[in-house]
Amino acid sequence: MDTIASLFSFITWPVSWVIVQFHKVYGAIFGPDTGWAWGLSIVSLVVLIRICLIPLFVKQIKSTRNMQVLQPKMKAIQERYKSDKQRQSEEMMKLYKETGTNPLSSCLPILAQSPFFFALYHVLSAIADGKKIGVINDSLLESARLAHIFGAPLAAKFTDGAAKIESLGASATSVKIVTAVMIVMMSASQFYTQRQLMTKNVDLTVKTPFMQQQKMMMYIFPVMFMVMGINFPVGVLVYWLTTNVWTMGQQMYVINQNPTPGSKAQDSYLQRLLKSTVESGEVKAKRKRNVVKVIVAKGTDRNDVERKFITGLAKAGFVAEADGTVSKSTSALAEAEGGASVARRQQPKRQTKAKRQTAAPQQGTADKATEDSDSKTSLEKKDAPQDARPSAAGKPARSQAKSGQRKGPQRPKHPSKK
Repeated sequence: MDTIASLFSFITWPVSWVIVQFHKVYGAIFGPDTGWAWGLSIVSLVVLIRICLIPLFVKQIKSTRNMQVLQPKMKAIQERYKSDKQRQSEEMMKLYKETGTNPLSSCLPILAQSPFFFALYHVLSAIADGKKIGVINDSLLESARLAHIFGAPLAAKFTDGAAKIESLGASATSVKIVTAVMIVMMSASQFYTQRQLMTKNVDLTVKTPFMQQQKMMMYIFPVMFMVMGINFPVGVLVYWLTTNVWTMGQQMYVINQNPTPGSKAQDSYLQRLLKSTVESGEVKAKRKRNVVKVIVAKGTDRNDVERKFITGLAKAGFVAEADGTVSKSTSALAEAEGGASVARRQQPKRQTKAKRQTAAPQQGTADKATEDSDSKTSLEKKDAPQDARPSAAGKPARSQAKSGQRKGPQRPKHPSKK
């Protein structure tokens, strides 16, 4: 860990400078040698870093939305190459490249704040060893070494020996209890954030590599934090716990205000929007009107949650307009139900090969029976007696000649031949 932290030593000076500036403010309130002054300085460092990372977070949200737009194409690729996983992965990567989408974009905030994390680790490790670093001079170094949070020094670790912890003015038991509680809270907050994303803000109708990646992160990151947390100083645990809580709150805001299409979060959001719209008779906020505008523009391509919202408006006697507003309409319900039935229309189910083979002889038998029936009818018409045919008007019907006789009048036989 010390080797990795040394790679980011170039950023230790600005990190230490920011901490010292916040320490001056909180030291005037709580006292310069208190754990509150140094602990809140670390928390303020986290808040400052996360505010600077908001543009990167917005980029992450946009990339996630692009992934959602590609869901139908991903589903088509899965259906087409469901028996060839390698070809399926190749087509997915090709689709990402064509659309400029990065499935690893959700890791960008973590990667961006990693240098600050390791720089803070380097600063606190130097404080624990009694070494000056950055702008922290001798007086600040001694003040930071004496600072305790719930009885645990900022520079102490779970794995430190009793002698080292006693040199910092604390007991090994209190350090282990405080660090263990903070490690559990840090891992739990990370797990809850990822689980909330997977269960509420993901379209579960389509399984993609992006979903598999999120599922792996949900279990891998908390385990990593628990294993690595025993080697973190208390000050670093404060830093990481604070950033996890910030991420959790930020994720909750996004899920409630900008949910993923087709997710449970979108269903909850649209139900709240439906209730407020029916009660007030209008869509008040501009952002909400933009949501309705997008749903109306989709037409028959709406998902089940969006169709449910449009139908709910129609039952209340409202119709959504193209500009995102709503208006009263008596025919809205019929139109909504008609559009929903068209959207739910499915192609006839394809029969299996065995059923097609069974149906073929039956069809042949039916065709043969029809042919025999037609042939019989034709023969009956052909064998009908000619006497039954109507003769021409005014002309007597000719008698049929016997077999072997010539047609027409016969010559009288000679008397000798009688």
